[in-house]
Amino acid sequence: MSRPLRQVHLAAHFPGVNSTTVWTDPSSGSQIDFASFEHFARNAERGLFDYVFLAEGLRLREHKGRVHELDVLGRPNTLAVLAGLAAVTEHVGLVGTLSTTFNEPYELARQLATLDHLSGGRAGWNAVTSSDAFHGANFRRGGYLDHADRYERAGEFAALAKRLWDSWPDEGPRADPASGVFLDEGTPSRVRHTGAQFDVDALFDVPRSPQGRPVIVQAGDSADGRSFGAEHAEVIFSLHAEFADAQDFYRDVKGRLAERGRTEESLKILPAATFAIGDTAEEARERSREIALQQVRPETAIAYLEQIWNRDLSGYDADGPLPDVEPDTGSELTHGWANRHAAVRARVDRLRGIAEADRLSVRELVIRLTAQHTFVGTPGHIASEIDRYVQERATDGFTVVGHLTPHGLDEFAERVIPLLQERGSYRSGYEEGATLRDLLGLPSPVRGDVPAGAR
Repeated sequence: MSRPLRQVHLAAHFPGVNSTTVWTDPSSGSQIDFASFEHFARNAERGLFDYVFLAEGLRLREHKGRVHELDVLGRPNTLAVLAGLAAVTEHVGLVGTLSTTFNEPYELARQLATLDHLSGGRAGWNAVTSSDAFHGANFRRGGYLDHADRYERAGEFAALAKRLWDSWPDEGPRADPASGVFLDEGTPSRVRHTGAQFDVDALFDVPRSPQGRPVIVQAGDSADGRSFGAEHAEVIFSLHAEFADAQDFYRDVKGRLAERGRTEESLKILPAATFAIGDTAEEARERSREIALQQVRPETAIAYLEQIWNRDLSGYDADGPLPDVEPDTGSELTHGWANRHAAVRARVDRLRGIAEADRLSVRELVIRLTAQHTFVGTPGHIASEIDRYVQERATDGFTVVGHLTPHGLDEFAERVIPLLQERGSYRSGYEEGATLRDLLGLPSPVRGDVPAGAR
């Protein structure tokens, strides 16, 4: 007897503040207008995606002391956008990226529980630790936290949020008009917590939401990030999209679950995936090349290297060889990543090695590093590849990222989704009343599964 096909799970990533998004394309729309978000979410729902996924940038990126217009600029508040989308969609999940470094557990837990109520159980939280040094100056904390401290805070944050969500019984308030009793004695239970990062004594003010807890998504890839994911995440958004690498990552992270009392199906892994579609393989390759050249313009390529070299490289030709000067590991020219100095020389040596071995110009190297598309081919080829990854346990599906706003996934939904359905590995419709947890095939949260250290 043949085994049933594993089902493909797909998330739809609204293009973010990076060079993936080609905002200079004449067909690109607004990153700000609600109409863009609405079109994107409705299209994702038409394609029967599990959820729409919004990133969040807490500060405009700067380069050489001015706003970096090579990235897409401006992003409305994630929770406000998702609340709006809850009103114009019926089935698709709504997942927002929200920092554990620059939020407080009580306030964020109540905002997410509220979204879960408003959406009928479709809320999810991409818990990130915000390594970008840009962000800190916008907050009282200033600067940024060291890597280990960020994950200590993130772990305590997530555990405390779970306790707050669990403090109400499943049935919610009694609210009995006949007796005049609104709450049973001891409802909700008080949450007292004193830890290294937080000191909270709370009666949580949002009753149990439809999912019990919003779905927790996570994107960390370091050892600490993988441990956090195995402990708390129900979906992991990874960058491991090459087949063998994806299989290694899948085995590693899923292998960490058993010791935490979790099953393989309690965690889905959905790497980011970009694509270029053509009627023939050759047409798709040409389309991929055209998109990559739009994504990495000459000035984008030079700016990318400047953030590594920490030097003004504007005098270099993007179509020429890599700079022959050494990186500056002293004072910063550009605000950058928190760990940018740790291995900068080794990184430069590695980039020079790649460029010399394959005779790549600056722009070609940056395209190789940032704009190679995961799936390039006909709709049939792409559907077949996605299915192969899932059936052979390299992933549970993908977080699909288009290069245009807001129409970047239209063609994918129209041409690839029907072929996945024909293969029998993708849903043909939403089940009425399904929560995001239901769409992902995740088990209900277990009360009391919070690490002892967070109690």
